[in-house]
Amino acid sequence: MSVRLFSRVVRTALLALSVPAALVAAALPTAGPAAAAVPDRYGFAFLDNPTPPPAYVPDTTRQWGSWPSPAANPVKVDQVGVGQYVVHFPLIAGPGGIAHATAVGRTGSWCQVKGWGPVGTGLDVTVLCYKPGGIPVNSQFTALYTTSSGVPAPAGGSYGYTYSAPTGAVITQYNSSGGVNTVSHGSTGIWKAWLPGLGGATQLGNFQVTAVDGVQGARCKVADWYPGSTGQTAIVACFDAANNPYDTRWTLSYSVKRAVHGPAYPPKYFGHLWFNGGVPAGTNFNSVGAANTLAGSVPYSVTMPSVAVVPDTSHTTAFGPGPDYCGEAMPWNRSGSTVTLYPICFNGSGSPVPGRFFTAYTSAF
Repeated sequence: MSVRLFSRVVRTALLALSVPAALVAAALPTAGPAAAAVPDRYGFAFLDNPTPPPAYVPDTTRQWGSWPSPAANPVKVDQVGVGQYVVHFPLIAGPGGIAHATAVGRTGSWCQVKGWGPVGTGLDVTVLCYKPGGIPVNSQFTALYTTSSGVPAPAGGSYGYTYSAPTGAVITQYNSSGGVNTVSHGSTGIWKAWLPGLGGATQLGNFQVTAVDGVQGARCKVADWYPGSTGQTAIVACFDAANNPYDTRWTLSYSVKRAVHGPAYPPKYFGHLWFNGGVPAGTNFNSVGAANTLAGSVPYSVTMPSVAVVPDTSHTTAFGPGPDYCGEAMPWNRSGSTVTLYPICFNGSGSPVPGRFFTAYTSAF
């Protein structure tokens, strides 16, 4: 499908979508207090070895979580097939939440989430990676799980997430304003996500989106964004491995002046940036007030001064119509207190192209 035709489809779908009614109630954890600082539970990791031995402990400077003594209880990864991995986050078993995954490499591979859930006292996230054509491929990737409840203690900014079924039914959601996120399904592979009470009338903050599918290679992105004083509307578009619009599950998170997994202060060191041909001021954020900069194109380099603190992680999501997609060309580089991220985008055939994207970085502290 051409970009021009896809744009017409999106506009048609928006006209057909009415304001969504209340959908499925959120399956949120109940353990968090009514005014808890989010998240209730989280974990992140970077798989630095795409062919790991059993019970592999990935880079310990790029993993952390909310369980007791993360340094003494590391994340482990098992490979269960070509391009198939299970990330074991210890001691955070529980319901709800969302997961994200971002491929790291220059070859046009992408990664998606198959699913997640408690296993014993831990929580497992299954990640699937593909190369163009939908062929499973071994790949480096970043993975993130997070779950929140209640309304966060005041610390500035806002945060929300949605886990949607193909029909648009909301499986899990969180909104730091206390509102209820909803989703409407349009034509095949197009949804409208509504996050009331978050953000502002101009474009502020950062989105991340991940396909959740175990049938085939799938990719999801933010196709368009409509900010408003009463909330944010994001158009989510998903494609199959042949670049056709495709109905699948997906996760979306939105953060304004908050880390990619929801909290702020702590962590004190994080940042995010949206490139849409330019960099709108409200979407270029550095938690210590330094100036993030963007350079290059294939890949890009996003430099965030004064926030490089280990352990840390990053994620990248594509923006715009059509089947283009984005990941990270290589692991983020730290030089003193400066971190540089390397977003890279590909067309539907897997060839590197200049693209538009959201990228986010956070330390655990």
